[in-house]
Amino acid sequence: CAVKAAHVLSEIAKNEEMKDPCVEADLVLTLIPLLESTDQEMLLHAGRAIGRICYDNHGLQEELVKVGVIPSLVRILTDYAESDPLVHVALLALYNLADLDSAKEALSMTKVAEQLVKQLRRAESHERLEIVFEVLQALAENDALKVQLVDAGVPEALSEILLRLQGSSQAEDTCIVKAASDLIVSLLLGVLMVANNVKVVLILVRHENSQGKHSLNSEFASFVSITVFLTPLTCLVLPLSSDGNCLRMFQLGVIHQLLDLLEKHVQSGDTSVQQAALSALQNLAVPVVSKVQMLEEGVAERIEALLRSESPPMQFKLLGTLRMLADGQADAAEILGQDPLLLNRLVQWCSASDHSGICREANRLLASILHHNRSQEVVKAIEAAQGVKHLVSMTTSEHAAMQNEALNALAIASAIDLETLEESFKESKLVQSLHKLLRDDSTSPEVKYNSMGLLCRLLNSGDLRQEIEEDKIKDTLEQLCSHSNANVAKEAITTLQVLRGET
Repeated sequence: CAVKAAHVLSEIAKNEEMKDPCVEADLVLTLIPLLESTDQEMLLHAGRAIGRICYDNHGLQEELVKVGVIPSLVRILTDYAESDPLVHVALLALYNLADLDSAKEALSMTKVAEQLVKQLRRAESHERLEIVFEVLQALAENDALKVQLVDAGVPEALSEILLRLQGSSQAEDTCIVKAASDLIVSLLLGVLMVANNVKVVLILVRHENSQGKHSLNSEFASFVSITVFLTPLTCLVLPLSSDGNCLRMFQLGVIHQLLDLLEKHVQSGDTSVQQAALSALQNLAVPVVSKVQMLEEGVAERIEALLRSESPPMQFKLLGTLRMLADGQADAAEILGQDPLLLNRLVQWCSASDHSGICREANRLLASILHHNRSQEVVKAIEAAQGVKHLVSMTTSEHAAMQNEALNALAIASAIDLETLEESFKESKLVQSLHKLLRDDSTSPEVKYNSMGLLCRLLNSGDLRQEIEEDKIKDTLEQLCSHSNANVAKEAITTLQVLRGET
């Protein structure tokens, strides 16, 4: 009798005009206990009736969550996972409730993630997959549930679906691929999700590796590129504690896959993927452990080869990646600093007035190579490429950070091989530029400090010492001895002592 009554109610609730009377009669609260039944027919009709009455009724949906409908729905998914009608009812109910914060909180206390993975794997129809995707997409907005979804194996299940559908040209399959892609992006996003993001990426890359290099032409490869490489603010912006994750990515061949993809899209002209891949490369070049690994695997040479591209945004990112690679790494600086083709291209870009960003990044890379290098050969190579004058010009940049980079680079290069640089310094009027920086009240204390550090190096050259004396820098240094900044004042005293030959 109760089963028949539930069936009648489920049919009545199909009619929009009958929903309000059902609500006014408190039929929903009467039906809720029936979800605990072990009779599958009862569960089916009660579930349908509740779903139809509460559809698009926010107040009633909140009430459902309060009275404990969520555990009942998850129980149906768990106990009757092979019953398509019951699974369909439970999924529709979850779909209607999943946008509620109260529902997400209640679901986070259950094992719904495991059941949704199970349904992803057994779903045979596009309709069923779409419902599961909709539920998962809503749940992925909650951090606690996002962790559970990743731990339960949602990324693995999604990647299996993507692999199964790759190459298909059917519109329905394309929609599924798009939905799965969106879902994995949702799983990747989130500030507190770094460990899980790495897990997701490693799963995707493992599948990509299993398909071989030539699978880059597939739908799946395009998806991987967009998903992984357009989310550099998540898994690929690795915190200092994640060197192990970086190494795992190297071991799986992520870096070379990035470069393979980049080379492919240089030819095809797909700038979105180029930009994304370069962002990922640049972020992976930050940890010290990555720099060493990238050098050992010849990544620097492959990036240099890509500089053939005539795309300014790509050139800008490539230069930034090489600068990251050289930062703190003498070996990288030596490799880059002894490549005549790279140096000549950098020097060209240093004066590229039509692309200020590239000009700035080329100067910064040149400065970084000199700064982190310890070889006379690199100093000679940069001098031969006529790069020194650009670094001297960089000391007068409107950006204090760039001024300091140039000043420090020139000071280190002068300590390594001042004799080689002497003529270029004289031709580019370095001494006069430094004097102007010291005299200018708007010059930052750090720039003044570094300018004097470079002056001390220049005093080791007889000709440059003479220029310093003739330009009356001594008078300016004496004034700086009483500068309000203690470091500037102290450095002025030290520089005067060197100038006077007292040290």
